[in-house]
Amino acid sequence: MATAPELTVTPSGDVLELRPAGSWTAANVTKLEAMSEGVAPQLDRSNAIKLDLAGLRELDTLGAWLLEKMSRRASSAGHPVELVGVGDNYTGLIEEVRQVNRRNPVPPPTLNPGVAKLRDIGRSAVSAMDDVNVFLQMLGSLFMALVGVLRRPRSLRLTSLVYQLYRVGWQAIPIVVLITFLIGAIIAQQGFFHFRKFGAESYVVDMVGILVLRELGVLIVAIMVAGRSGSAYTAELGSMKMREEIDALSTMGLDPVEVLILPRIIALVLALPILSFIGAMAALYGGGLVAQFYGGMGPPIYIARLHEAVSVTHFQVGILKAPFMALVIGIVACSEGLRVKGSAESLGKQTTTSVVKSIFLVIVLDGLFAVFFASIGM
Repeated sequence: MATAPELTVTPSGDVLELRPAGSWTAANVTKLEAMSEGVAPQLDRSNAIKLDLAGLRELDTLGAWLLEKMSRRASSAGHPVELVGVGDNYTGLIEEVRQVNRRNPVPPPTLNPGVAKLRDIGRSAVSAMDDVNVFLQMLGSLFMALVGVLRRPRSLRLTSLVYQLYRVGWQAIPIVVLITFLIGAIIAQQGFFHFRKFGAESYVVDMVGILVLRELGVLIVAIMVAGRSGSAYTAELGSMKMREEIDALSTMGLDPVEVLILPRIIALVLALPILSFIGAMAALYGGGLVAQFYGGMGPPIYIARLHEAVSVTHFQVGILKAPFMALVIGIVACSEGLRVKGSAESLGKQTTTSVVKSIFLVIVLDGLFAVFFASIGM
């Protein structure tokens, strides 16, 4: 039968005798902690401690640890501790608790700065290879899902595709128009400001037209889509991964790539060329307004000069980039979403990583396309 815990404190000269008795178990944790804290000042003042455990009736890990804490407190103050009266049935527990946290943590080895730098470079290289591997795996899974849809057109989630196209395309038009309009206006204003020194204001139209249709239009729109829709894809799929909804789809015999990822990427591939065209028109319109009100160039002259400066080839170069950029954004966003672990911190980290990687790859892809089209004379 359990008895109430007791702690008798008897000063005897320079020695402080502690006699715990009764039941020192977790059931009496509140009282035990109060008693051990109450005796702490006396432990600090005494020159030696004698801990007599003969009166203990019950002892578990909690009680043994509280006794060990009192013993360590005295030892850390430089006071010797004598342990007597330990029953045979408690000897093993007392010894086990005395070994807890006795070892000092091993300090991490100090590396040479050059070795540490090489280690970081190696880890970055391995991480980059993992990213490439994940990207290629997602590309292969996407291709297999697309083949399955082509063989069974009814398996395409048309409702999901239309909804994603509405979100990625239609809802993005206002912000795309606003940003590209401002970009075109700023380019034109800076062009007129600087070209005017050389009497070459008419060439501002050439610069705006070629730059917007060929490079900046699709690049700015792709970056905006990566930040707007790519992050949303990562967050959505990451939340599904955290709630184990994707695992549930696999358990039900459904392919998560076909159900969740394929409609999103198809919608992105369809929407980005349309958004790029709308953005290019908005940028040209912004440049035209600046040409009229800042450069003194009327709309007929601006349109005529634009007609002479740009060709269908420039428009084709810009539009041909859009589907590939959309594919890269979609694959990166979805693959990062599937890499989310079970915490909100992981979700935020992968969302940030998704946007950064998408923007980086879009810019790299734009550079590769620029070199390719220059080599074939476009």
